[in-house]
Amino acid sequence: MNDNKALEIINKIFKSVFNTENNFSLDFILEKFAFDIKLPKQVNDFTTNEVTWADAINSGRFITNKNMVEKDKTEGWMLPKKDINNLQELIDIWNTINLTTTERVYDSISVAKSDTIYRCENIYRCTDCRDCKNMVYCDSCGNGEFLLACQRSSTCNFSIRCDDSRDCSNSYNVICSNKVSNSLFIQDCFNLHECMFCSHIASKRFCIANMQFEEEEYYEIKKQIIEWILNSQN
Repeated sequence: MNDNKALEIINKIFKSVFNTENNFSLDFILEKFAFDIKLPKQVNDFTTNEVTWADAINSGRFITNKNMVEKDKTEGWMLPKKDINNLQELIDIWNTINLTTTERVYDSISVAKSDTIYRCENIYRCTDCRDCKNMVYCDSCGNGEFLLACQRSSTCNFSIRCDDSRDCSNSYNVICSNKVSNSLFIQDCFNLHECMFCSHIASKRFCIANMQFEEEEYYEIKKQIIEWILNSQN
């Protein structure tokens, strides 16, 4: 996994959600779509000074999971017993071993700039994801595929900014909803297809702001909304 692969994944998501190619850089995508997502931060391994990525940075001292395992195999983490004269001496010794493990990636392949990843593939700068594929800038997602800037969601695919939702697809900005597809700006809804700016409704199609539209006029308005999303600076 690298920057180019991440952009390929984003491009596929854009085609599915917006029916257009992605022309944005990774930095712009991060600022525009993932600005509020909890993502791993860049830090340095305390033992080698190499760059690594951690989802918890309060400790200030880090070691990659790879280096932690290697030290365990070669040297071990036990220290010889010594006399402790005061509390500061004890704390100083503790600081030499109290390193926060980073890039904790388990049973996964093609993962970059991520931490706490389980049974995943093609993951770029994500945290706390499990059983996922092709994810960029996501937090706490499970059983998802082709997601960008999503958090706390499961069994979603080809979507951008899905929060606290499940079984959503080909959608943008979906919050606390279930079974939403091909939709934009949805909150607290169930079983919607091709709807926009809707809240607290269920089992609808071609609705905008909780109002029923004809299919043809709905798609005409949707084109304008997508242009607004992609051209807006916020």
